[in-house]
Amino acid sequence: MEPILRCINLSKSFGSLPVLRHVSFDIVPGEVVGLAGRSGAGKSVLSEILTGVETPSEGDVYVAGRQVIWPFHARAAGIAVIRQQPELAERFDITTNIFLGEELGWSIAGRWLRVPNRRQMDQRAAEVLAQLDTRFNSLREKVANLTSEQRQLVAIARTLVWPAKLVVVDEPTQQLSYAYQQRLLALIRSWQRDGAAVLFSSNNLDHLFAVSDRIVVLREGRSVADLRVDVAGREDVVAALVGMADRQQLTPIIWALDSYYRAREQAEKLGHQQTLLEQSLAAQDSLNRQLIDQLAVQVSALDSANLALQDAQRRLLTEREQERKSLARELHDQVIQDLLSLNYQLEEIEVDAVEREQADDLADVRASIRALVEDVRRICGSLRPLTIDSLGLGAALQSYTRDWSTRTGVAVALELDDRLERLPEAIELSIFRIVQEGLSNVRKHARASEVSIRLRHSSPRTLMVAITDNGLGLPRGFDLAALAREGHYGLLGISERVALLEGRLHVQNQPGGGAIIQVEIPHPRVNVREQSATRILRAK
Repeated sequence: MEPILRCINLSKSFGSLPVLRHVSFDIVPGEVVGLAGRSGAGKSVLSEILTGVETPSEGDVYVAGRQVIWPFHARAAGIAVIRQQPELAERFDITTNIFLGEELGWSIAGRWLRVPNRRQMDQRAAEVLAQLDTRFNSLREKVANLTSEQRQLVAIARTLVWPAKLVVVDEPTQQLSYAYQQRLLALIRSWQRDGAAVLFSSNNLDHLFAVSDRIVVLREGRSVADLRVDVAGREDVVAALVGMADRQQLTPIIWALDSYYRAREQAEKLGHQQTLLEQSLAAQDSLNRQLIDQLAVQVSALDSANLALQDAQRRLLTEREQERKSLARELHDQVIQDLLSLNYQLEEIEVDAVEREQADDLADVRASIRALVEDVRRICGSLRPLTIDSLGLGAALQSYTRDWSTRTGVAVALELDDRLERLPEAIELSIFRIVQEGLSNVRKHARASEVSIRLRHSSPRTLMVAITDNGLGLPRGFDLAALAREGHYGLLGISERVALLEGRLHVQNQPGGGAIIQVEIPHPRVNVREQSATRILRAK
């Protein structure tokens, strides 16, 4: 397939300072290529070159097979751009900024003189803003009076007015709230479905993995990696970003319990300090070099210790699940069968009993045994859900929540994604345990009358688990780290499972009362052919 964009040995220097060094890559129609790199890696300069703002010092760019000659007009070449800081005409209103230079109306002297049709432009502006789920009190409002987020939304609306072959998205999410970040990601997916190529530059690895087919990593102006997200993980991208050849040395704190974003911010600060130190080495004496070497040794030792702790936690969870499975099987296959056999024997004795009083006593014994069998079955289900191995996660959750609701008297509404398929055993068990522990917390602490559980795909490779109750909510000053000191391990156990799966955990109170536990867990991309084969085998 002919690439929409082809970059060959792009280089850019400002004076004697090189910013880009021989960067080459292609993007084909319907492909989203993520662009990752730390601050100063050259991402924004590359975007400016591709949109005609900067001229490369060396190299060539081809758009739809035609070589680009600078200066050029990006929109005329079929390129739309969303910048990190929107460039708007401050004194003009919203509609004018959306259509600036591309007004709708009547042409008088060809393309050089056009009479704008204000009514038509207002109508079209309202339509594209509705696509972004945003509205303004008046489209006549000057953009100088808008918030940073509103200004960025106006800039994004520009790209929706006319179709583009290539959309260059240069880190605009810093100005957007979470809801509009998700809206932008959905917009990128829609461009992909329509056959447009997208170059998406971002510092948020979750966003890059959610929409990208490939991720190109820039470091110090060079392209150091071109990774397919189907086979690469966050550790591969982080390794390329920081320049570590040995993946075992990567700091596991990036996906630790507290907050992935907080850890990423800390890593950026450490990286910036390391860069400053490295730049000053040439002017420092040998004492500073020894200091840096000692710091590197200490950081390496800390990373090794963290990796060892993480591996130990994985082994403990795996061994605990194996013990639960073995115990549940032993209880089910031995104890329950023995109890049932004893019950049948008592039933035969009851039939042969002559005295009524003796028959009533035997009936009471049999009733007690049946209750005991049900209790043992319930314990087996808690230790290891038998349905999860044979019927999958969905069936196991339906069975468990129905039984839990019956025992506790708390209504449970379970909503499962229609696209839910079989997942790796570790992921299915972890999600089941998360729901199990979440319901246990509701029973012990929430005093709720209703619980809602939703399991859905938030992206093709991410599952969202949300547990919502209408109870008391979380206490003021809630601190996840303090729970272990107080002897409460439920939420801490959930956070550990989520961290080991490289997922994200969010816990908060709801405005109307009660709390919500929200978990995002990445999983391998679903293979359509494998799904079809699985359905055929099940049908047989």
